Amino acid sequence: MQPSRLVLDRTALVANYRWHEARAGVPLAAAVKADGYGLGARPVVAALHAAGCRAFLVSTFAEADALGHPGEGASVLVLHGFTGEEEAPLAQRLPWVRPVLSTARQVARWAAAFPGRPADLMVDTGMNRLGLAPAEVAPACAAVAVAVVHSHLATADEPGHPLTERQLERFREVVAATPGAAHALANSAAIAAGPRFSFDLARPGLGLYGGRPHPASDSRPVLRLEARVLQLRTVPKGAPVGYGATWTAPRPSRIATINLGYADGVPRALAPHLSFGAGDRRCPVVGRISMDLMAVDVTEAEVSEGDWLVLEPDLARLSARSGLSQYELLTGLARRLPRTWR
Repeated sequence: MQPSRLVLDRTALVANYRWHEARAGVPLAAAVKADGYGLGARPVVAALHAAGCRAFLVSTFAEADALGHPGEGASVLVLHGFTGEEEAPLAQRLPWVRPVLSTARQVARWAAAFPGRPADLMVDTGMNRLGLAPAEVAPACAAVAVAVVHSHLATADEPGHPLTERQLERFREVVAATPGAAHALANSAAIAAGPRFSFDLARPGLGLYGGRPHPASDSRPVLRLEARVLQLRTVPKGAPVGYGATWTAPRPSRIATINLGYADGVPRALAPHLSFGAGDRRCPVVGRISMDLMAVDVTEAEVSEGDWLVLEPDLARLSARSGLSQYELLTGLARRLPRTWR
């Protein structure tokens, strides 16, 4: 048995979906790109489809192919569009997939390859990343059957940032100019900020998985890490633990070495901010995190070799303290950690 694992809470995932659905007041398209933000896209889609979700977002046609059919009545939206002939066979084989087209060239290629087949559009309203210019939207709508017109907010996770209001106003102008399509702007942060960002469809991502990108977010933790104690030792006062001897025992200490490290997606920078549960005790990580191992001070806990220690990460708190984004913390979790849904 693998001596470390990622345990995932299906009930919390669905509860987070319900919260975002109620907050947005419109249907949701759930972001499941990057293999469900690292948690496993297929089980995420299965749980959310059972909860009523009928649209899912991936980055590429390759991700759509890996996901497969999302369930009865559901569609998959490919956020990075349709870039050329190499994607046409996949698009042909995956009729439930719609690309989100973001350039005039993509629009022309889709119209030529699949005349009359619906697609979505991404419009740039100030992020200056993917997206058509507003002036390109009308010709695009004339060339393809547009289902949804999207834009993406750059600063929704920073309450009061003036760019968010400018983007909202620009998108309202796009909405007025495209009355035959549905419209989507809100990500998890904008959903939390309020329904004025919702329009016809909202696109939660991070908030589904336990992240809190906005002060008003109310997401339940979905994941926890568990690792077995490989060895226990008593370290005398003043003795070092781990690489670099960066931590020395301030008293005689019981140190548990566990099978978890930065190769599992737990960055070294997190070490001062992590503590594991052992029964009702919190036990801090000490010393440097290494590739496959870390040390936990279990002096105050009842722990035996072979026991499981539990880490329930607060993504927002860890992000604020470490400088790593909540997205990095999720998507960086290594594939060698078994995923167990409960």
